[in-house]
Amino acid sequence: MTTHEGRLAGKVALITGAARGLGAQIARRFHDEGATPIITDLSESACRELADELGGDAFALDVTQSAAVTEVFAKVAANHGRLDILVNNAGISGMEDRPEEVQRGYDIAMAQMADTMAGNPPSVHPDVTLRTTDQDWHRVLAVHLDGTFFCTREAMRIMGPKRSGAIINLSSIMGTSGGSGASAYCAAKAGILGLTRAHAREFVSQGIRVNAIAPGWIETAMTDALGPMRPLIAAQTPMGRMGDTDDIAWAAVYLASEEAKFVTGQVLSPNGGWYMSQ
Repeated sequence: MTTHEGRLAGKVALITGAARGLGAQIARRFHDEGATPIITDLSESACRELADELGGDAFALDVTQSAAVTEVFAKVAANHGRLDILVNNAGISGMEDRPEEVQRGYDIAMAQMADTMAGNPPSVHPDVTLRTTDQDWHRVLAVHLDGTFFCTREAMRIMGPKRSGAIINLSSIMGTSGGSGASAYCAAKAGILGLTRAHAREFVSQGIRVNAIAPGWIETAMTDALGPMRPLIAAQTPMGRMGDTDDIAWAAVYLASEEAKFVTGQVLSPNGGWYMSQ
């Protein structure tokens, strides 16, 4: 807990997907900087646990359900009369329940590396797209793109009349650089960048700033699932390691604060040098 007034003193901030990982740490840092955090996630009990720790509100929310989003934001407006910050953090990789795909990707990467070192053409190729079902594709896009749009639309009903606010969308280096074997995730995260720029231009006349964070490889439950790929990822990162959740949380604090009052439509990418061209 900081002892000064805080960079976000008096602000009300709603964070989606905030029961754990990046969202939870963003909520903690917002709280430390004086904001009242509103914790939303699929699990009401997980939301309540963190909200009780931080002294904020908690709501179960599936961001892919437009009616549910409308209901939660209406409750926020009724309870607080304002919303100063929205962090669209809810997301899935699409590989949470498919460890065999992670192992397959690792095996193919190792085989291709061995072929290259032996001076041979690749003998195996990624084929994730061929095995991606319609349901797999739509689920990833729904959480990231539908969720970001639905939450932003409802936030603007509160922020717009106040002529003030900051919206922060969580993208990824997979949306800026692309990545093999994750077409739905890359498309969704790239789409978030386009949505960020469109909304930054649309909302600027109302005093609302919209920016994105494109994290690199961060130590979370989502990247824990990468298993054998993790040492390879660390080796490919110029800083030689994966990041921690605070690397993203402090970026969010900056973008939400008055320090970023001349920043809109931008992408901030804490990634250890993994990707250097935004």
